[in-house]
Amino acid sequence: MPVSELIRSAMDARKKAYAPYSNYMVGAAVLTNELRIYTGCNIENAAYTPSICAERTAVSKAVSEGKRSFKAIAVVGSPKGELITQYAFPCGVCRQVLREFADPERFFVIVAKNEADYRIYLLKELLPESFGPENLY
Repeated sequence: MPVSELIRSAMDARKKAYAPYSNYMVGAAVLTNELRIYTGCNIENAAYTPSICAERTAVSKAVSEGKRSFKAIAVVGSPKGELITQYAFPCGVCRQVLREFADPERFFVIVAKNEADYRIYLLKELLPESFGPENLY
């Protein structure tokens, strides 16, 4: 699965973001181990706390369909407008949710401005010394 397809899926998801308060539009596309893509966008709420990030929307959609393990996620985000002008990294809560379903030494986080301008990180780089399910045994 090419990185460009995952980024393109995240860019398409970003167009559906509901961000009337921050005007910060985010799209995410998570790739399962079976090579299926699930997308999500950020969904804001007037009460702020019930808002959900694009990354957690994508993971929630996949998990609700029975998927429990992932290879990568692409994230794009920028203030409202068609041009994505900055890299949008997952917040701490999203990093922890990703950690629940991914091996931090094998899961890739792709932050992109477009299909040609992106950076790739391992989850362990963005969430060092993480706490995961294996810590509970």
